Amino acid sequence: MFPYLSHTEEDVSAMLREIGVKSIDDLFSDIPSDLLLSKPLGIPPRCSEHEVSRILSSLADANDSGMVSFLGCGIYDHLIPAVVKHVISRSEFYTSYTPYQAEFSQGMLQAIFEFQTLICELTSLDVSNASLYDGHTAAVEAATIAVNSVKKSDTILYSATLHPHTKEVLHTHFSGSNISLVEVEQENGVISVKDLKEKVTGTVAVLIAQSPNFFGCLEDYTEITKIVHDSKALLAVSSNPLSLGMLRSQGEWGADIGFGDTQVFGLHPTLGGPTVGYIAARQAHLRKMPGRIVGQSRDTEGKRAFVLTLQAREQHIKRERATSNICSNQALAALATTVHLAAVGKEGLKEAARQNFQKAHYLYDRLVSELPVKPLYDRPFFNEFTLDLDSKDAASVLTAVEKEGILGGIALTSFLPDASPRALIVAVTEKRTREELDRYVEVMREVLK
Repeated sequence: MFPYLSHTEEDVSAMLREIGVKSIDDLFSDIPSDLLLSKPLGIPPRCSEHEVSRILSSLADANDSGMVSFLGCGIYDHLIPAVVKHVISRSEFYTSYTPYQAEFSQGMLQAIFEFQTLICELTSLDVSNASLYDGHTAAVEAATIAVNSVKKSDTILYSATLHPHTKEVLHTHFSGSNISLVEVEQENGVISVKDLKEKVTGTVAVLIAQSPNFFGCLEDYTEITKIVHDSKALLAVSSNPLSLGMLRSQGEWGADIGFGDTQVFGLHPTLGGPTVGYIAARQAHLRKMPGRIVGQSRDTEGKRAFVLTLQAREQHIKRERATSNICSNQALAALATTVHLAAVGKEGLKEAARQNFQKAHYLYDRLVSELPVKPLYDRPFFNEFTLDLDSKDAASVLTAVEKEGILGGIALTSFLPDASPRALIVAVTEKRTREELDRYVEVMREVLK
C-alpha cells in the first residue's frame, strides 16, 4: 500500500527519540531471533529503483502460477468476474475505514447493507451483520449467540464432521471459560444421530454442524433439527454459500443460525486469505448478533440513507453488556463478495452451483469406475469428495501429480494426523474444464499403477 516512504534519516531519528527507542530494530525486539533474517537480502548494493523492481519480479516469476488446482478444504479456485477487481480497487473503497460518520460513508454503508441482504437471501434467515473475519471465527460468534440466548446453558455440541480449524478456534476461544465443548461422533461421514441423542441435555446451548461438511458429504438435518429443538437448544449450520445456489439453505433446514465463509465469491485463494465470515440468524437473535449491522433510513431531505443501526460490541456499549469484542469487519473483502453476486445474479449463481456439482461428479465417477480408488464415505456430495487410494499413500501421490502441473487435492492427514494415509480430498469447481478433468484422470492412472 506504501510503495514509497519519504522519511529522511533525520525524520526517523526524531520519531525514535519521541517514543524513547534507540533504533528501528528495537521496535521489533519481541520477535524471536530464529525468525529474523540472519543475512542481508540477496540484492546488490546501490541498485536503482528499476533494478530492484526487476530483481523482485524475477523472483516472483519463479512461482509456478500455472498449476491446475483441485485443492479445497475451505479455500477454492473459482472464476471471478472482472468487475470485482475494478470496483474494489477504487480508492473510495480501497482506502476506506470503519464508517462511523454516516454522512461521509454512504457508499461503504450501502455496500455492507447489500452484503447483509444477500446473506439473508442465501441463508433464508432474517438478519445478518456486516461480516466477520472468516468462517472459523464465525462459528465462535454463532456459539456465543446461542450461549447468550439459551438460559442455564453451559455446553456446546459440535459435529465431528466440522472443519478441524473450526474446532481449534472454538476450543481456543472458550478455553478457560465455564463452557464445555463436546464432540458428537460421526457415522459414515455424517453426524451420528444416535450419539447426538445421548449427548443432548437440558444444558446444551447449541449444536454446531456443517454441510457440505469437511469430508464433502451432505448432511440431512430433518431429524437432527427436531432433536436439537426438542431439547430447547439452537442449531447453527455452516455452509459453503455457493452450494446454496442449488441445495437447501440453513433457514430451510430449520436452523436458528447460519454461518460460513464467502471466499467462494470474489476472493482468490492466494495463500489462504483474506476471506470473509458470514453469519445470519432469526429475528429473535437480532440483539445478540456480533459486531455491526447496517440499516436503511431517510435523511433530513427524505432521501434513502444508510446508518450503523446496531453496534452491540464493547467499543460502543458497556463491556459487560457487549455481545462480542469483534473489531473491524472485512468490508473490502465483503464488497468483493457483494459485487461477485450482483454480477452473476440469481440465475448465474444457480448455474455456477450446477457446474460445480456436475463437474465434481463427472470426475468422481471416472476415478471410482476406472482407477483403483473408492469413496471413503459413500454419501451424496456437492463439489468435494474424499477418496481412499487403496494401497497408495496420498501424500506421495500428490507429489507425483504435482510434477505434472496439477495440485491434485489434499491428504486427509494434513488436517487429521490419525486419519488413513491413503485418504485424499479432491475439490472441483466451475473453473475446471473437461480437458483438465480428463487429464487429471490420466495422470492419476499413471501414478496409481
